[in-house]
Amino acid sequence: MKSFDVRVWEIRKRPTKKPSYEVRWLVSGETFSETFRTKGLADGRRSKLVAAAKSGEPFDTETGLPDSLVEQVEAPPSLSWFAFASSYLAMKWPDAAPNSRDSINETLTDVTLALCEDRPDRPEDRVLRTALRNWAFVVRADDEPEPSKEVANALHWIGKASMPLAALKDATAARRVLDRLKRKLDGSPAGAETTRRKRRVLTNAVKYAIELGEFTENPLAAVQWTPPKVAETVDPGVVVNPRQARELLTAISYVGNYQRARGRRQVAFFATIYYGGLRPAEAVGLRRADCTLPDEGWGLLILRKTRPTAGTRWTDTREVHDHRGLKNRAAEETRRVPIPPGLVAILHAHLAEFGTAKDGRVFRNERGGVLGSTAYWRVWDEARRLALTPEQVESPLAKRPYDLRHAALSTWLNAGVDPTEVAQRAGNSIEVLLSRYAKCLDGRQHVANRRIESLLDGDDD
Repeated sequence: MKSFDVRVWEIRKRPTKKPSYEVRWLVSGETFSETFRTKGLADGRRSKLVAAAKSGEPFDTETGLPDSLVEQVEAPPSLSWFAFASSYLAMKWPDAAPNSRDSINETLTDVTLALCEDRPDRPEDRVLRTALRNWAFVVRADDEPEPSKEVANALHWIGKASMPLAALKDATAARRVLDRLKRKLDGSPAGAETTRRKRRVLTNAVKYAIELGEFTENPLAAVQWTPPKVAETVDPGVVVNPRQARELLTAISYVGNYQRARGRRQVAFFATIYYGGLRPAEAVGLRRADCTLPDEGWGLLILRKTRPTAGTRWTDTREVHDHRGLKNRAAEETRRVPIPPGLVAILHAHLAEFGTAKDGRVFRNERGGVLGSTAYWRVWDEARRLALTPEQVESPLAKRPYDLRHAALSTWLNAGVDPTEVAQRAGNSIEVLLSRYAKCLDGRQHVANRRIESLLDGDDD
């Protein structure tokens, strides 16, 4: 039914957590409204409604819109979510780091499964995930084999069942997608950092859709959805004090038998993380040519590359370890890290016994290859059980090799080193350093307690 009885009201601001702007109008006595993220978008919609009313254009009493805008609303979507996600992946893949490619793949898989219609002959979820993770959202080499019939059928079904990209404008569908990002495959809650990482990927994809003209604004912004909070600071409970660090390094040397030297060949690796504040991937990529190791005094490490573990699907070289520049720096930029005499001596001893890999890397596995994260995690887990008490083993204290870096930066800050210098050595911004790493060492609380007690027990003036 059409009506010419139209009155457009003014825009009003809605006092929500994220302010929005509502356009309200009357058609044959019935109120209609639309909400927009910015006042400019709301004013644009209001102007079109006013223009249609002034020109005598009939308004639809079911949608509340003039014929010209109804046609826009009812226009078929330009592409499905699955087709859009494939184009987004192709755009991001060339310049994305391997671990970022993995994250994009995982997020697009979750969203695609959440935006599939209920169609007949749906394959098992296991098959659908395999088809998306291993085939649809991976840029594969030309010489790789074709997918199996099962995978090909699953991809065909997804292509037919995928909802339009415009489905994200529907609050119910958008919330379903966001809620899926908060869950693991078994339905249990995912980690807060994992959820935030996936949300970041989805938001970036939506921005790309806006660039393509598929959206005028981010449809996710209209959903009152709160992601789980992410701890921005390092838990003091993970930070070891210098004595505990020394005991852990000693324990590492006892892991495995003496001839295989599974633990002994990694002592210097972990010492570099603790005494030099290196990230594990930076230590893996350290080369002998970039180490200045004098006979006495402080030495110097010049960091150029990292060798993060990524997986063969995500690297251009199809190797497990990628070749990357330093984190948050230009591709060829380096970082100079002074190292104390104790670490210099440890590195001298390591090189004298184990030498270097063929390409000059300081640390390698037993076969001469890149030291993998699985290998050094296993040694670390065994060393914790040797060096720590049963209660400490069950606690978060030094739970991860990366916690040695947290201990290093906390130690430097507690020693009174200028934060600017600490940030430069660590490869962090001062803001990140002060917000994440300015923590007390484990076991140092008694020092503060003693000072407070001394003050409280002092004589009154």
